[in-house]
Amino acid sequence: MSGQASDGDVDFDLRRLDAYLRDWLGGSAEASVTRTSGGMSNPTYFVTRGDWHAVLRKQPNNVLMPSAHAIDREYRVLTALQQSVVPMPRPFRYCEDRDVLGTPFYLMEWLRGRVMYDYALPGLAPEARAACYRSMAETLAALHRLDFRAAGLGDFGKPGNYFARQLNRWSKLWAEYRCGDDDNPSLDRMVRWLSERVPESDSLALCHGDFRMANLVFHPTEPRVIGVLDWELSTLGHPLVDLAFNTQAWRMAPDENGGLLGLPLQEMGIPGEQSYLDHYYDRAETTERLTAFHQVFAMFRGAVGSAGVAARGDLGNNTLPDAANVGRRLARAYATRGMALIENET
Repeated sequence: MSGQASDGDVDFDLRRLDAYLRDWLGGSAEASVTRTSGGMSNPTYFVTRGDWHAVLRKQPNNVLMPSAHAIDREYRVLTALQQSVVPMPRPFRYCEDRDVLGTPFYLMEWLRGRVMYDYALPGLAPEARAACYRSMAETLAALHRLDFRAAGLGDFGKPGNYFARQLNRWSKLWAEYRCGDDDNPSLDRMVRWLSERVPESDSLALCHGDFRMANLVFHPTEPRVIGVLDWELSTLGHPLVDLAFNTQAWRMAPDENGGLLGLPLQEMGIPGEQSYLDHYYDRAETTERLTAFHQVFAMFRGAVGSAGVAARGDLGNNTLPDAANVGRRLARAYATRGMALIENET
C-alpha cells in the first residue's frame, strides 16, 4: 500500500515491537517504522524488517471512546472477507497484549498500489477517473451484496432498529466530544430533525462505515480497486447509509475533505452524483433509493466524527499536526451541508 508518509514520532517503544517480531518471525533484523499521514483516527504505520513488509494499525493512546477504535473488529472483518469478492489486504496477526505497544494492534499486508486522498484524482486522465469511480461503486455494491452470515458475521451488529441505535450512539458521542467553545447549533438541529424521522430499517448488509476514496487502494497502473482499508466503523446496518456517506463528496467543497462541489466534473471525466448512484443501484441489484434522511444522517455522522478528531487533537493524540482545528472546521462544514439538505426538504 503506497501513500503519503511521514517520519513523525512513533508513539510506542520500538524495542518492544522488535522483540515481538523476533518472537513471531525469528531472525535478528530490526524493524523500520514510518507513521503514515492523512489518517484521522487509528494510528497507522508502515513496517519494514529486512525483506518483510507490513502495515500496523493500533488504537490511539488516551482513547476517548474504546468502541470507536475497534481494532479487534477491523481484524475480524479482514479475516472474514479473505475469500470474498471484496478486495482486502491479508491479515497477518492480531495482538491484544497492551504491554507490547500500549494498545491492541494488528499487522496486515502492505498492498502495493495507489491511495488517492482527493476525490478529484489529480494527475489522472478523464477516462481513468471515470473507471476509478466505476470501480469504487462496484466495490461498494459487492460489499452490500455479500452474504455476511455465510462469512461468519451474522452477529456483527446489534439487534433493533439500526437508525435509532446509530442515532443514539452518535448523539452520545457528540455530547462526549463537545466543549464549551465548540458550539455547533447546526449539528444540534440535525439531531432533532433526524430524531423526528427515524424510519423502520428492513435492509441489512455489512457496511464499511467510512467508504470513501481515501480508504481504497487502487492497482499501481490500472483504474481498479485492489483493497478496502480502515474497517474501524464497520457493522451490520442499512446499506443506503454507507452509500450516502460514500457520495458526500458531491455535496462537499474541495477544501472539505477533498469534495467535488463546484468542479467541472464532466470535463474531468468524473460522473455526476445521479450517474454514480445509478451505477451502484444496478450493481447492487436493489430497488431502494437514497433519501434525504440517509444523506442528512451521513452528514451528521461526518460532523460528529470530525468533532472526535478535534477532541483527540486537543489531547495531542492524532496523526494530523493541526487536528483540533481541522476537526472543528470539518465538523462545522458537515453540519452546514446537512442543514442545507434539511432546508431543501422544507
